[in-house]
Parts: sequence; C-alpha cells; structure tokens
Amino acid sequence: MESAQSPAHAIAQYDVVIIGAGPSGSVAASLLHQQGKKVLVLEKQAFPRFSIGESLLPCCMQMLDEANMLDAVNNAGFQFKNGAAFNANGRSTHFDFTDKFTPGPGTTFQVERGSFDKLLADTAIEQGVEIRFGDTVEAIDLSADPLLSIVDKQGIPYQVQARYLLDASGFGRVLPRLLDLERPSGLPSRTAIFTHIDDHIDEIELADYQFDRNKILISVHPDNRDIWYWLIPFSNGRCSLGVVGEPHLLGDIGDDLESVLMRLVNEEPRLKQLLAKAKVVRPCARLEGYSANVSTLATNKFALLGNAGEFLDPVFSSGVTIAMQSASMAAKCVVKQLNGQEVDWQVDYAAPLMLGVDTFRTYVQAWYDGRFQDVIFFEAPNPKIKQMICSILAGYAWDQNNPFVTESERRLNMIVELCK
Repeated sequence: MESAQSPAHAIAQYDVVIIGAGPSGSVAASLLHQQGKKVLVLEKQAFPRFSIGESLLPCCMQMLDEANMLDAVNNAGFQFKNGAAFNANGRSTHFDFTDKFTPGPGTTFQVERGSFDKLLADTAIEQGVEIRFGDTVEAIDLSADPLLSIVDKQGIPYQVQARYLLDASGFGRVLPRLLDLERPSGLPSRTAIFTHIDDHIDEIELADYQFDRNKILISVHPDNRDIWYWLIPFSNGRCSLGVVGEPHLLGDIGDDLESVLMRLVNEEPRLKQLLAKAKVVRPCARLEGYSANVSTLATNKFALLGNAGEFLDPVFSSGVTIAMQSASMAAKCVVKQLNGQEVDWQVDYAAPLMLGVDTFRTYVQAWYDGRFQDVIFFEAPNPKIKQMICSILAGYAWDQNNPFVTESERRLNMIVELCK
C-alpha cells in the first residue's frame, strides 16, 4: 500500500486551513476566499447540528455584510431582534439596540443555530469555499508549515498542509487540546441547563407584563442574583430556554435535567406565568465549566477564533459576536502575511481582539457580583450613559470612542455609585 507521502498521494497544499465550519469558520473562509486565497474548511460534524448560542447581537451584521452573507441571513425568516429585556423580582427594563452610542446596525436576529450555521456554511460553499464535513483533525505538526493529519468520514486517514491555520472549532477547542494551550479561566465554574420549547406564550393572559418576542428576556432568580435565565424567542413559536448558575446553587441536578430546569423556572414568578403552557421539544442538555482561556491566541502559524480561544459566559450573548469579530480581524492579518507583509500577531490580532473580550468580561463579572444588575435596573438612568452601555450590549465592545469600552471598570464603578 502506498503511504500518504508517496507521489500518488501527494499532500494537498492550501493557503489556509480552517478547523470548524461554525460562524467564525464560515465567515473567515468567505473573507479569505474573497481575497483569492485557497481555503479548506474541515468540519467534524454533519450540518445541520444543534448548537447553543441563539441570540445574535447587532454588531454581527457588520461581519456578515463583509462576508457577503447578509442578504442570505436577512431573507432566511429568522426572528427579528431589536434589544434585550431584563426582569428581576417584578421589576422590568429593556435596552433598545437602535438607541445606542455607537454607529452601526441596531437590529439583528434570534436564530436556531442548526439552520443558521448551515446557512452560513452553504453560503460560503456557494461562493466557492471548499468545506469537508465529517472529517476529524487528529494531529498537527508545526515544525514547518502547518501539517494536519485527518481522518475522513469513511475512516480513511490523509494529510493536508497549509501556509496558515485557523482554529474555529468552538467548544471543541482542537488546537488548545492538541498543542496544550488551555489555561484556567479567571471566571468561576458555572453550569447551564437548557432546551427548546413550544412556548405557547400567546395563549397566556398577561395582566401586568407585555412579552416582546423581538427581544431576548434575561430573568434573575428572586432569591439568588447569581442564578439567571434566558428566554430567546424564535420565529416558529418556539424559544430557547436556559438557566445558569454555579453548580451548588442549582441544587441536586442528577440526570433528570428537565425536572431541574422546570423546577428552577417555576421559582421565578414571571417566567412561571409566561411558560405555564410550554412544552419541551428537545432533550435538555447541560454545559459545565464552559469558561475557557488559552496561553496563546496566535502565532505566525496559527490563530484561534471565537470560543476556541476564550469563552466568557452566555449572559450577554457575546459568543457569536466575538467569533465573527475574531474571524474578521484574523482574516485581515492572514491576508497581509500571505501577501508577504509583516504581521505581529500579538499587536495586530490578539491585543485588539482582547480589547472587546475584556470589555465584555468587565460586565460579565459585574453582572455576577451585582454591580451591573444594579445599573441595569436603576429607575432613572442617564440617557447618554444608557446609550453607551446599550452599545456594549449590542456587541460594539471594540468601539474605542465609547468610554465604557476604554475605561470599562472605572466608568462602571462610577455609575454604580450614582445608582446608589
């Protein structure tokens, strides 16, 4: 039998190989293909496949536009989204993403990720990108240009070589695992339990509350502000429903996740009312210890995109935004390097990306220690300050004209004092 290195099985050469065909992988592939680069995307799973993280932020629309995918998304029939609503102990407030400090789109969509991710991948393929589904990366050699050892969906091994490598594998975190890049997150370990429901909310009489399907609803447990819930409406009468908290706060979880989820939902009076007729339509799942970090985001041979590099927390729906932002930033750097220009991956990619990630981190940490919750539910907010905060909630965490980005911790603490 001839080896993979024999002339009859010459190793295929690509400008860029991307691991993963989720939002960051598909967007990066499209952007690189537009610049004339030969790109291969390797996706372990078959699409469509279930993924959590269904509530997009308006900032995403800019990257979709860059990737020539915006028309496809706009025409797909997804649930329109124009903001975020918050509920705690009978108090309600909301942020209108069109009333924000930063220029740019103010609306987006809430999507079932199986169909959304497949739409992006299919659009990339229509543009000419090569995507191989069912192929698994088993090993990587970085002694020269990145050499990937792969097993295809029939179980046949092969190799490809790239001038540059992007990891868009999300929670699969392929490069961090293979290259021993994983490092502990600075955030406490939390557990999310989630499902999809037929919500039947339109059949519920709501005397004191108007439910808005155009907004994600974030609710806070009445007795413990460290526990919160998401309710994300879709266009087909369904919702994504989840609860998040440190494991010891959620009680005895065991194997009956649906009972745990619905017990916690029924502890929040408004959610209990909203979901009185809801029916679970997919098995409940859990995600534990999801916050992640790495020692290195990028070198002159590889870069990590989105969740493959760092994942914070689902509370502000930042995951897909960070994924697409990292794809846009990395693609520009890859093109420069492949075109013979010098790229400092720490200065040109890692540091600018982490500016937004760290901005989100400030507000995630402040959500759990209660400071940001006090700001969100303050009854008489300053309109200008609310617009600046709204920009971050809409995903514009890289806008250095916004003082709540460039001085996130100091500005937040200042507002916390004003809200007392």
